[in-house]
Amino acid sequence: MEGVVKRWITSYGFIEAEGVEKDIFVHLSDVKNHIPLKAGQKVRFDIKEEPRGLKAINVEVIEENE
Repeated sequence: MEGVVKRWITSYGFIEAEGVEKDIFVHLSDVKNHIPLKAGQKVRFDIKEEPRGLKAINVEVIEENE
């Protein structure tokens, strides 16, 4: 799945993806190379269903924001 980082706070953030009603949580530990993300970056990821909602895993940046 692909989406855009909506916001990033130190070690976690939220991704907005088309067709998904709520923002998807992402933690730094699930980002390739553990490099912090930035708002506006386009990312590719898998989704894991958790008790609190959807979580992005195997996250990698596919396009930098300008």
